[in-house]
Amino acid sequence: MRYLITGATGFVGGHLADACARRELTVTAIVRRASNTQDLEKLGAILYRGELSDANLVRQAVTEADVVVHCAAKVGDWGPVDEYRQINVDALRLLLDACKGQGLSRFIHMSSLGVYAAQHHYGTNEAEPLPSWHRDGYSQSKVEAEQLAMQYYNEFGVPVVILRPGFVYGPRDRTVMPRIIDGLREDRLRYPGGGDAALNTIYIDNLIHAIFLGVENDKAVGSVYNLTDGEFVSKRRFVEAVADAMGLPHPTRTPPLWLAWLVTWFSELFAKLRGATEAPYFNFTRLKFMGYNLEFSIQKAMDELGYYPRFKFDDAISETMAWYKTNLAQS
Repeated sequence: MRYLITGATGFVGGHLADACARRELTVTAIVRRASNTQDLEKLGAILYRGELSDANLVRQAVTEADVVVHCAAKVGDWGPVDEYRQINVDALRLLLDACKGQGLSRFIHMSSLGVYAAQHHYGTNEAEPLPSWHRDGYSQSKVEAEQLAMQYYNEFGVPVVILRPGFVYGPRDRTVMPRIIDGLREDRLRYPGGGDAALNTIYIDNLIHAIFLGVENDKAVGSVYNLTDGEFVSKRRFVEAVADAMGLPHPTRTPPLWLAWLVTWFSELFAKLRGATEAPYFNFTRLKFMGYNLEFSIQKAMDELGYYPRFKFDDAISETMAWYKTNLAQS
C-alpha cells in the first residue's frame, strides 16, 4: 500500500509517516521546497517537492497512491478567511480533482471538532448541523472543506472519510503546547468559567490508530467521525498536568465566562480596527478552548470503526511532557 500524506512535515502528518514506516507501507508526501524533510528522508519517503496549488505536481503524486491522507491545513486564530480558504479549500479541490477516477482505496480528510458551533457541547454527535458562519477563518474554511470533500464523494465517487479530531496533543507538537507552557511561565493563563469544563483531547497515537481504522473499514466511506480520547479531561486537569511536569505554578484566575466573552469581544474589535496582523491575546478561539465545555460523542467511531482509544490521559500526558522536558531544555 502506498500512502500519500499531505502535511507530512507537520505534527499529525509526521507521526502518521512514522506509523506507516513501522507497518512497512510506502510513504509519499507533497512537501514545500523550503520544508525540513530530514525525518521523512530517513524513513525512505518518496517526496514531491512543491505546492499543493500546483495541479500537475498533485496529479503526479496522486497517480501511484492507494491511500491519500490529507493533513495539510492553514491553522490559526486570526486573519482573513480567504487566506484560510486558499489552503484549506482551494488546494483541497485540486487534490480531489486529481483523485477522480484513480481507483483509490481511501481519501482521509482531516477535519476538526472546531467545525461545530462555538458554544458548550455535552455529548454532541455527528448529526449536529454545522453553522453556516464562524467568527474565525480557520473554522469557517474547515466547514467549507468538509462540504467540498463530501461533494466529491457524492458526485465523483472519491472514497472520502472525514475525521474530526479534537485538540491533538503529544510529542513534537510545536504549536499549541509551547503556547500553553509559555502562558504558564508568564502567568497569563486563566480559566474562564472556573476550569472544570471538558477539553476535547485526543492523544496523537489514538488519532493515528483512528486513521488506520478509517482506511481499513469499508463502512467508513462517505462518513464523518468525531474523535477524542473518550475520557473526561477538564481544562484544569490538563493545564495543571502540564504545569506540574514543567515545575510551573498553577493558574488561579477564574473570571466569569460572560466577563471573559465581553473582554474578548472588545479585544478582537480593537485589534481589527487597528489592522492587527497577529491575533490579540484575548480572542474567541482561545476562549472556546479554555472556557466552553467541549464534550463530543465518539460512539459512532466506536460502533462503525471499532475505535477504542488505546492510551488514557495519565499515560499520554506523561509521555508527552517527558518529550517537552527534554526537548525544550535542549532548545
